Amino acid sequence: MTAQALSELEREGKVIRRRGAGTFIAPPKIQFNKLMSYTEQTSGRGLNVSSKLLSLGDVDTEAEVAARLALPASSRLIRLERLRLSGDEPFAIETCYWHAAEFSGLEGAPLGRVSLFSVLEHQHGLEIAHADEEVDATTADPHTARLLRVPQGSALLRIRQEIFSTQGKVAIYVLGLYRSDCHTVLIRRFR
Repeated sequence: MTAQALSELEREGKVIRRRGAGTFIAPPKIQFNKLMSYTEQTSGRGLNVSSKLLSLGDVDTEAEVAARLALPASSRLIRLERLRLSGDEPFAIETCYWHAAEFSGLEGAPLGRVSLFSVLEHQHGLEIAHADEEVDATTADPHTARLLRVPQGSALLRIRQEIFSTQGKVAIYVLGLYRSDCHTVLIRRFR
């Protein structure tokens, strides 16, 4: 392969060149420029990805999350936490919340293997319209570092999503912590 071809692959993020060590295939990078479920994001990309269900249950002590869902502070919410993996390598922790009274009966759904969006759309008739997202940087606390297999204090990309239904109501709140070495945010701006 020519040096020019390698430079182009490096520019596209498909390979990493390390002086004195060689050229290596880059870890998969998922682009966050369209509202899609994790399953939709990764299907068709040839990535060997999976999810591990970490927890699923009711909570009523998440006042900030309840406020983001436009609910009273002590509202009963469902909290779903999943570890996202590429092969055996963890690259994200996603924690999703929704109103327990509105979207009940998901305890038996195979949420480690299927899209939450799909389950809510098909079992509850939710029509997802758009998401408002806050993207910033944070560092890995001890629990997150252990799950993502990174050193404590490692840089992470944090994405907080308020996912709206077609009725204009926030239906799902998602807090995602992503390894910064595995993710790219693509933003297209027009003049």
